[in-house]
Amino acid sequence: MVLIIATVFLLGLDLSQPGSTSFLRTGAAAAFGPLERAMAAGHDGEVARLTRERDELERARAQDAATMQQAREVTSVLASPAAKGAHLLAARVVAFTAQSSTTESSSGGRRVTIDVGYRDGVTKDLTVIAGAGLVGRVIAVAAWTSDVLVVGDGDLTIGVRVGTKGWLGSVSATSPVGAPPRGPGRLSLTMLEQGAVKVGDTVTTLGSVGGRPFIPDVPVGTVVSLDPDRGQLTFSAVVEPIVDTRALDVVAVVLSTPRSVARAPSLGSGK
Repeated sequence: MVLIIATVFLLGLDLSQPGSTSFLRTGAAAAFGPLERAMAAGHDGEVARLTRERDELERARAQDAATMQQAREVTSVLASPAAKGAHLLAARVVAFTAQSSTTESSSGGRRVTIDVGYRDGVTKDLTVIAGAGLVGRVIAVAAWTSDVLVVGDGDLTIGVRVGTKGWLGSVSATSPVGAPPRGPGRLSLTMLEQGAVKVGDTVTTLGSVGGRPFIPDVPVGTVVSLDPDRGQLTFSAVVEPIVDTRALDVVAVVLSTPRSVARAPSLGSGK
């Protein structure tokens, strides 16, 4: 009550005679100013310390999240059908180059550099895969790095099988003569026979002799549309790649395929 009465008295005095309480303000400022500054300095130091700790925790959280994501991607690669029975070398994409100058479409193809090389057992023309499917093939090898020509580059053509019947064809970034232009990121599928495929068919690698440059049965993409018949010499379609080569991180180089011994001949049973 005493404090309330004193406050009301001083407020009334200040309103009735402006400036009459300035000596009280000056005295209070002189008495409590150093204490307020000391408390403010201590508060600023505490805020700075807490800010540093928050930033450090945020960096550690981001690093942990990146490590977990890489672990998931490695697990995805190892669990992919293409990895079954094969010897794989995990790698990270550390650089990329611009779209190939010979690319005739806007598919966004390019080369990437991975952080493994001939000291790790990598050689040219090995298959490179991700968890979802095909990434590309190794085209140059240094001691600790390798360059990979990725799906969608204009210099890369892939022999494929399409659909459950395994129709033969090829996939590239270049549109066949007479076919409509492709959208960004889309590939062209060229078939040997008209009407051999349909929308939704899965496209996988045909495979190469010795597994170089491509091992068989690696997913490449899905047929999303068929080109109209405009008098082309071959039947063509549009394929959506299964791997987004614009966002590569963890990949794997296939060092060897399951087959390592000569295939034994069999005796025919026909009459």
